[in-house]
Amino acid sequence: MGRGRAKAKQTKVARELKYSSPTMDLDALQKEIGSGTAVADTDEEYDEYAERYSKYAPDDDDDRR
Repeated sequence: MGRGRAKAKQTKVARELKYSSPTMDLDALQKEIGSGTAVADTDEEYDEYAERYSKYAPDDDDDRR
């Protein structure tokens, strides 16, 4: 029992979400996410991983021809 009231509330919330068009505050979103600048991978970072996992990569001298 009591399911009817809960379901009605869920339906109401779902309709509000479906049919409303809230304004988006991009500045607040940027502050919430962080600095807003993308972090680029550095060559040093790449070199570190390349060295670490190079033993798993196939050799360039393989007969692929």
